Amino acid sequence: MAMSKVIVVDWGTSHLRAYLCQSLANGELALLDKRLALGIAKCDGRFEEEIFSCIEPWLVSFGNIRVVLAGQVGSSIGWKETHYLPCPVAPVEVSKACLSFKKRGVDFSIVPGVSCNLDDDIHDVMRGEELQVLGWLSVKPEHQKGEYLICLPGTHTKWVLVVDGEIILFKTAMTGELFDLLNNQSVLIQEPSTAFDEESFIKGVKYTLKSELGSFSHGVFSVRSKQLFGQLTQQQASSYLSGLLIGSDVRAAINASQWNVSNVSIIGAPHLSDCFSKALALQGVGSEKYDVEQLTLLGFSMINKFSYLSQTEDL
Repeated sequence: MAMSKVIVVDWGTSHLRAYLCQSLANGELALLDKRLALGIAKCDGRFEEEIFSCIEPWLVSFGNIRVVLAGQVGSSIGWKETHYLPCPVAPVEVSKACLSFKKRGVDFSIVPGVSCNLDDDIHDVMRGEELQVLGWLSVKPEHQKGEYLICLPGTHTKWVLVVDGEIILFKTAMTGELFDLLNNQSVLIQEPSTAFDEESFIKGVKYTLKSELGSFSHGVFSVRSKQLFGQLTQQQASSYLSGLLIGSDVRAAINASQWNVSNVSIIGAPHLSDCFSKALALQGVGSEKYDVEQLTLLGFSMINKFSYLSQTEDL
């Protein structure tokens, strides 16, 4: 199979990240260029216009390149809804279940989401994170065997159990979204700060980790009361709130009945990964951090590789 170019797109709620890649002879991808555009929630339903506006320079330069998309683009609020693959699920199953269609002469494929049904009969879903898990599986051969817990911090943090190369189940925490709402739209903080104060963050984490079960909604008001009585400045309050929320997220994860936690792989943005790593360390849990963009591209490489192998078998 001759080398060709492919565009892969991580299209989430807030951001669209498009990557122009070279598809190598073995199906792996090599990054050539990248572009940013609006996320699903920000482009007012103009999905086709947004994606073509983003990738048009590449189409003009190289012709109609195949495009593979993942993330919220395939959700009920996205461009084309794809179904959820039920757990347990392996990488090859994800690659074979992509939704393919054509727009303006360009071939598109959307990676499906993944779902699981937990013991308490609560369903959980994810879109986009499964791609990063696929990338994580390809980083080290030993990841294909054994039991691992992966944390993907973000707007909706995912805790994913992987056993022998398959996604078995996962849990979602709305940590990032809660932080945004409480930080910007509540009485807790009058002037949100983007400056990170590690000492205040750690205080927030410890407060939650040491609290009685079920005390979160009571404890979160301490963000305001500590400011009123001079224990936190307005600039420190956002970091303290972040600690409360991440501490609550970590506490729930390490006490979950579905897995035994001794070490966690964290896939996320550097600062957020550091925060989760610090919170885990306070509970005696080790962690290993991975770059989210690198693993996203590795995940797309796996999708492309399995597609290449499938085409080869059909010849």
